[in-house]
Formats: sequence, C-alpha cells, structure tokens
Amino acid sequence: MQIRFFIILVFSVMLWSCDEASKLEKEIAKIETDFIIERFDTAFFEAEPKDLQKLKSAYPFFFTSDPDSFWLEKMKDSLQIELLSEVQTKFPNVKETKEELTGLFQHLKYYDKTFKTPRVITLTNDVAYRDKTFVNDSIVLIALDNYLGASHEFYQNIPMYIAANMKKDQIVSDVANGYALKYMFQSKRSTLLDEMIYFGKLLYFKDVCIPFKSDAEKIGYSEEQLQWAEANESQIWSYFVEKEFLYSTNSKLPSRFIGDAPFTKFGLELDNDSPGRLGQYLGWQIVKAYAEKTEVDVLQLMQTEPEEIFRKAKFKPKK
Repeated sequence: MQIRFFIILVFSVMLWSCDEASKLEKEIAKIETDFIIERFDTAFFEAEPKDLQKLKSAYPFFFTSDPDSFWLEKMKDSLQIELLSEVQTKFPNVKETKEELTGLFQHLKYYDKTFKTPRVITLTNDVAYRDKTFVNDSIVLIALDNYLGASHEFYQNIPMYIAANMKKDQIVSDVANGYALKYMFQSKRSTLLDEMIYFGKLLYFKDVCIPFKSDAEKIGYSEEQLQWAEANESQIWSYFVEKEFLYSTNSKLPSRFIGDAPFTKFGLELDNDSPGRLGQYLGWQIVKAYAEKTEVDVLQLMQTEPEEIFRKAKFKPKK
C-alpha cells in the first residue's frame, strides 16, 4: 500500500511540474521580439561593382580594413561565387532559423530584463568553422556557409566529427552558446571538474533558453551518441572517480574528455564506440542536478563557482 501511495505521489509531482513548465513556456511565447534576419550573403551575391558603396553604408563594420579593390575582386572570384551560390540554394529563406531565434530571444528577455533584441545578419566566412557565429550586445552574425549539411562537398577536408554539426539544425544552438558565454563567470578552470562544470553550465543554459531543441542538438551529438552517453553514464562516472581525475590539474585531461574529438580517450576497448566530449556531458548532468535541487535562477547559476555546484548537486549517475 505504501509503495502504491509513493508511486501516485511521484506521478502527481511529475504532472504538476510538467503543467508549471507548460504555463511558463506559454507566458514566454507571448513576449514581443521584433527583428528581421538581414541577408548580407544574398546582398553581396546579387551586387554589382556599382553597389559596393551602398553595401558599405548598410554594413560598415564589414568594410573596416580592406580596400575597395579587395571587395571588387571578391565579387568576381569564381570560388566566392560558387560558395555564395550554394548558400542561396541551401538557404532560399531563413524562416525556420528566424522562428528558433525568436524562441531564444523570448527566453533571454524573460530571464534578463535588460536584454534587447539584436540585429541579426547572415553572411559567409570562407567556411571558417571555428567562427560559425558571433554574438555581442547588439548584433548576431551567422556564417551560413558553415551550415550546408554534414556531407557537403565543401567540408570534405574537415574532420567528420566536426562536419557532423555543420547543419542548419545547429544554428540556434551555436547562437545560444554565444549568449551563454556572455553570461558565464568562473574564477578558475584548473581542474578537470572545473572544466566539466564550465561546459555543463553552457549546456544547462541551452536547457533553459532553447528548450524546444533536443538534448542531442544542444550538445551536438547524434541521437545514438546521446543514448550511448546515457547508457554508460554510471560507468564513465566511476572511471573518473576511481582514476581520481576530478580534482586533477593534469593539462592532458581536457583534451581527452572535454575537447572536440571523434571519441573520448579512456584508453579502454569502449573508446571507439564512445562519442567525444563525455566530460562535457557529465558536467551537464551535474549542473542539472544542482539546478533541480536549488531551483536557482539561470543567470545566477552561470555565475556560481564549480565547487559550490558540485557540492550542492550531490550528483548520482543514472544506473
């Protein structure tokens, strides 16, 4: 009888939590966010030499260092024309991206009352995949040539584990990460645990600000990779604890467990089956546990030191 009562109680709490979350999301969806996505990539693709001054007037920040001759040559460069043409083909419009950015901006306005909707501009950057997006207080830049699809011919010389996230579905996740970095504070990143929680905070920020994206999209895993991480969470945590890695300052550990890689380097048979960045995944679970226990505001959480997060999270991995 007691077990039955406990099950009913847990189920009731879950239903209440879902109802509260639904009410919150409906409230956030009413927030005004008026913006357009400006297509500098399209404007440049369609421009003729006589239009250069007009482009410079509309987008002065793109033309600060190079002479006009550089841009005039770029207008007729065959590789640039091919790149821009492919972007126009893959992105005839940016309707879906605008809808997702609207959701992100609504959440940012809800949690940060000082947030102002930025100017959003798309462009190309010669597939500089480490700089896919740029975010500051007033502007968001999105280099669309980095989101043409994982198997695109332009990406054949890029490692597959990186190209896997060069797709349209990742745009809002990358922009959200840019905003998360703006709100982030952490006085030190000297131990592996510091690094884990640093990236865990970035991922939790996405939980709050882009809840309409899947967990796989937030971390940049395939669904199969996420399932692997979830299924092996307890084993991975035990490995970190047994090896006394959490408080280690060994500079090689972040590259093994945190940085982009095709797989995580445990030095075990399971390595080739694992996704990379499992330290980030575990840090995410720790931060989630902390948030659930403390119900702290997301912006305050982004400023909280890792030791406090770890201590109060009382993290226990999924069995």
